[in-house]
Amino acid sequence: MPHRKNVVVTGSSGIAAATARRLSVAGHRVFVISRTEASCESLVGELGLNGAGWAAVDLRDEASTVAAFSQSAATLGRIDAVVAVAGGSARKMGDGWLHDMSLDAWDASLQLNLSTMFLTAREAVRHMRSEGGSLVMTSSVLAASPQPDGFATHGYAATKAAISGWTTSLAAAYARNSIAVNTVAPGLVRTPMAARAAENPEIVAFAERKQPLSHGFLAPEHVASALCWFVDAQAVTGQVLSIDGGWGVTSTS
Repeated sequence: MPHRKNVVVTGSSGIAAATARRLSVAGHRVFVISRTEASCESLVGELGLNGAGWAAVDLRDEASTVAAFSQSAATLGRIDAVVAVAGGSARKMGDGWLHDMSLDAWDASLQLNLSTMFLTAREAVRHMRSEGGSLVMTSSVLAASPQPDGFATHGYAATKAAISGWTTSLAAAYARNSIAVNTVAPGLVRTPMAARAAENPEIVAFAERKQPLSHGFLAPEHVASALCWFVDAQAVTGQVLSIDGGWGVTSTS
């Protein structure tokens, strides 16, 4: 059995919730950082003795993020791994086709997905530099395998491509500190963020063709298994792993 670790998970629904549950079942202690107090409290309550605590903060806010990580370190004793899942669609804020996007929509997507990842990764590294650890980030299949029809959110795609590209430089920079940095790039997953897609019959049919290995939408647990694998993996860094049900290798033409 892997050594018991103290893990911070950002996010409290969908993939993040599935990851926290899986880590807990494996015997790891989990501290959850997410925006909604009720969902944080509920998720940590599910984890029983391995639910170490939670902090409800907006990860776009620097001071709140710093405080949340300080709280998690104090509660856990030390941070061995951080699984960064929090983020989401900025479609409601205007993210979409490049030629239709405003600067405000662009900034909203960057704040939601890239600034949150920057602050999370920075605090993870600050807390793990002295004793090593694992940072696992979340990108998207859209970073490398775009699908214009139905999935043209170009701000979101830019943020996820940045995260995938960032993986290598962070891994190279912090290998000397024994910090592994890896990323999981999910396909279309049945989560609250994908509710719009899940209610569209055309997208549902498309997902069944595009992700044949999962027969459509992936389950959050499919992605959680990869995120948790990186938490326990030894001597692995700088990798971007697609968990996409076959999206990246399947043509729908």
